[in-house]
Amino acid sequence: MSFDDARTLFHEFGHGLHGLLSRVTYHRLAGTQVLRDFVELPSQLFEHWLAEPQVLRQHARHWQTGEPIPDALVQRLQAAQRWGQGYETVSYCGSALVDLEIHAQSTPPADIVAFEQAALQRLCMPRAVGMRHRLPHFQHLFAGASYASGYYVYLWAEVLDADAYDAFIEAGNPFDADVAARLHRHIYASGDTVAPQAAYTAFRGRLPSLVPLLTKRGLLDEGAPSV
Repeated sequence: MSFDDARTLFHEFGHGLHGLLSRVTYHRLAGTQVLRDFVELPSQLFEHWLAEPQVLRQHARHWQTGEPIPDALVQRLQAAQRWGQGYETVSYCGSALVDLEIHAQSTPPADIVAFEQAALQRLCMPRAVGMRHRLPHFQHLFAGASYASGYYVYLWAEVLDADAYDAFIEAGNPFDADVAARLHRHIYASGDTVAPQAAYTAFRGRLPSLVPLLTKRGLLDEGAPSV
């Protein structure tokens, strides 16, 4: 299994935990039955533990010798996650913003490619970057209504998950029991019985900061002031 495949496994298991750990009586309010702005937080947050050395040493072992992954390789994996993040961030934002723009139209555009190019020009999108997903094949938007005008939620959820994981870092332990208990009570267990902003604030004690995301992506020096 590749590292990317393992990340997908952790991501989807995070969705599974959101359902399994729910303590809500009614299905329509339980588990993953939350706003799209919030549903990717539990899944993306769980991805963070994949790169934790303690986790990797248990599961990432040499196929012949059974030896755990070397610390030097763990450090390289962690550093590689910041590679090309400027490009990735701009590319993602292009798709997310064009998604919002096309769904703001009262009638469908006659030429979807021309619409896309005009939108990117208005956004001053760098020609060398381009959209992550071109509109003609953007199935996340047009295969159903779930993510129509909602592709931005993955990046917004990453703001939340980076800030939420920082709660463990601040506690000095990625497996801190008290932080995990708050996460369970206010995020995984509450479903849609509590408004997302109130649920997150109850867990974190404040609204999310952009700094952890920017730092995680290597777009901001560590130690920068909160924003």
